[in-house]
Amino acid sequence: MLAGVILMCAAASAAGVALRSSAVGTGPVRDLARSGRSATAEAVITGDPQSKPGESRPLIILRARVEAVTRAKVRVPVLLIAADPGWLHLVPSQRVRLHGGFRTPRRAELLAAVVIVRGPPTILGRPSALQRAAEHVRARLRAAVEHLPADQRGVLPGMVVGDTSRLAPGLAEEFRTAGLTHLLVVSGANLAIVIGAVLGLCRLTGVGRRRAPPLAALAVFAFVVIARPEPSVLRATVMGLIGLLALLTGRQRHGLPALGAAVLLLILIDPVLARSYGFALSVLATAGLLVLAPSWRERLARRLPGPLADALAVTAAAEVAVAPVLVMLSGELGVVSVFANLLAAPAVAPATLLGALTAVTALVSMPVARVLAWPAGFAVGWITWIARTAAHLPYATIPWSPGGFGAVTVLLAGGVAVLVLRSPRLRLIAAAAMVGVLTAVIALRLLAPGWPPPGWQMVACDVGQGDALALAAGPGQAVVVDTGPEPAPVDACLRRLGVRDVPLLVLTHPHADHINGTSGVRHGRTVHEILTTPRTSGREARLMSGLAPRSALAGQQWTVGALTLAVLGPRTTAPALTPGDDGTTINNTSVVLVARRPGFSALLAGDVEIEAQGALLEDVPRVQVLKVPHHGSRSQLPDFLAAAHASISLISVGARNDYGHPSAFTLDLLKRLHTQVHRTDKEGDVAMIRTASGIAAVPRH
Repeated sequence: MLAGVILMCAAASAAGVALRSSAVGTGPVRDLARSGRSATAEAVITGDPQSKPGESRPLIILRARVEAVTRAKVRVPVLLIAADPGWLHLVPSQRVRLHGGFRTPRRAELLAAVVIVRGPPTILGRPSALQRAAEHVRARLRAAVEHLPADQRGVLPGMVVGDTSRLAPGLAEEFRTAGLTHLLVVSGANLAIVIGAVLGLCRLTGVGRRRAPPLAALAVFAFVVIARPEPSVLRATVMGLIGLLALLTGRQRHGLPALGAAVLLLILIDPVLARSYGFALSVLATAGLLVLAPSWRERLARRLPGPLADALAVTAAAEVAVAPVLVMLSGELGVVSVFANLLAAPAVAPATLLGALTAVTALVSMPVARVLAWPAGFAVGWITWIARTAAHLPYATIPWSPGGFGAVTVLLAGGVAVLVLRSPRLRLIAAAAMVGVLTAVIALRLLAPGWPPPGWQMVACDVGQGDALALAAGPGQAVVVDTGPEPAPVDACLRRLGVRDVPLLVLTHPHADHINGTSGVRHGRTVHEILTTPRTSGREARLMSGLAPRSALAGQQWTVGALTLAVLGPRTTAPALTPGDDGTTINNTSVVLVARRPGFSALLAGDVEIEAQGALLEDVPRVQVLKVPHHGSRSQLPDFLAAAHASISLISVGARNDYGHPSAFTLDLLKRLHTQVHRTDKEGDVAMIRTASGIAAVPRH
């Protein structure tokens, strides 16, 4: 039966995808994209706007459905990329008019086009009544948690209604590393908690069995409305209901056909789900609960208390089921995720229920809602602490081959594990091998120096897609060059380095990925002076309260302890730039520094591109370390990189960034120059230390 269901799902998926591919691959929208033309269109917003750091200012990304373009009626999905803040306030189902350039999607998504939008949206209609109701509840919940600490007010709305608009990217990455990302989105677990609470209240209040199901159904409807009736929420609701029904009734055999039927129905309704990794993860997690969890729970119950056996079986079954897809996507295998989920589990239900109660109460009484938010915040605080602690454990994730090969090897490893567990002799051999490996790892950790390595000279902080460098200037002191796109990552990096005082902060140029983390540098630290490019649009001013910046002029020298900083560029002190200038122009105004101290030298090149590199070429000195300009983009002058004669090249870049950094051209060029290349997306924080033979790089991961 299961095989038949799978075949039916596959056939339906292929047919649905073929029809949708035909729809998005033809018509006036795709014609505009192929020719790269601009046009005015009318569209309906279908997803929440998401703000992401851009090179000059934040980018707003949202999904929409174009319904009219060039006087033609259409109905095709597109991805909108905008810069005007007005797009952040849109709500799904809202109709807008826009003007932008149409481009062909690069990835194999079922989209007719990617539209680079110019200017603000022209609003043509209000959101639907359901979406207005959902946004009202979300806004009241955000207001009710406003007094909580930043982490708690970012996580709690995500756990309750999937609203992650205030979640810091650094914290989101820590949840991902710890295997707790599913808590930040609307999932079947949310639904199970809500239904369980409603049924429990019905039992306590004496409501009969006949009245309880309608009340539970009403709770499900309210949950879907508040979390927004988007496809992701609807599929999570369906999967959650199937898993909960099977677990409550004990009829797992009936659960598999129900799961197959649900998959078939959802794919027929929305063929895009056939290419959705989120949908695949939902289906696999539910299948794990149906197939693996019952037998594992029975075996664990023989040796563990019932509640612990239930929690461990459910968590492990879901993690094992989704592991192949997660490895295929990330190229990493989570090691601590099962334990992190077990430790976080006791706080999930209180956080969700108290958060939901806060949201409902906020509609009636905001003061009472704020009181209820406090205990919900405590529960969320525990979960956040688990996520941060687990993410920073050594080997929280281990590298694995990405793509299909990685998924196959995980399945093979799982098969080997099953064989080992079934054979007493193999179990003994495996246990001995694991003890040996564990002993070796512990010995290496004890013998190897901790972080930061003693005598570090410079550290490239892993701040994602951006730059942040720390140069040792004395005990507890560092000169900081750029601050990354967010405050939390650079703050965490400086805390790990023990930096309490910043004699000089250099902001090389006013792009968000270099200056938006400034408040993180100033958090709990004294910043004495700030140095900026003289050719600035003034974007840094909002981050410098209480400090007067100084302009970096070519030929200047700054001395902090044993550290000397010489300014190479920019060469010009032309009038300040305006916000309308493009990214290349601003990149070429970057402050370029040469840092020296006894036994150490580095060229810090900001984001300068070919034009500025050519202007500075004659002044480039020999150094030991080169901070590669512009995150390793293709815009490099080979002679500029070669002139530094650096033995080590650092690339500060974000994992899986949208810009294609670092460029294959640049990596190949650095390889031909025989320089060691170290990248923050692969190695995390990277420290430079002095050795008997020169300079060496020590990655944190």
